[in-house]
Amino acid sequence: MYELTMIERLFSSSNYLAAKQMLDAASLRQEAIANNIANIETPGYKRMDLQKDFAEQFATHVRGGTLKQAPAPSLAEDSRSTSLRKDGNNVELDKELLAMSKNGLEYEAMTEFVSGSLRQLRMAITGRTV
Repeated sequence: MYELTMIERLFSSSNYLAAKQMLDAASLRQEAIANNIANIETPGYKRMDLQKDFAEQFATHVRGGTLKQAPAPSLAEDSRSTSLRKDGNNVELDKELLAMSKNGLEYEAMTEFVSGSLRQLRMAITGRTV
């Protein structure tokens, strides 16, 4: 009975919910970056990224403690990109590679946090670290 309560607490804690949603967002962003790079030579292609106001909305829900109602991450055209290519494509390879590296580091940090939480749970249930 104690393990079930602890499991429920772990998976409903605000830290775990925030990390899960951030992992979802990082995964979606990685997909967008890969698509941007794949379409770097496609005339008229517009760079995609997470919806512009997602980070702001997410932060508001974190501060307010209402993560269960936080919006799911979604993709949208990146209107902030200002490439001046004649073919209308606004993808810049150096910026995409930088974004990919940054996103990978953020994903790795969130994965480590979630893994640590799960290790603690396993230790609490089994009494062993491995």
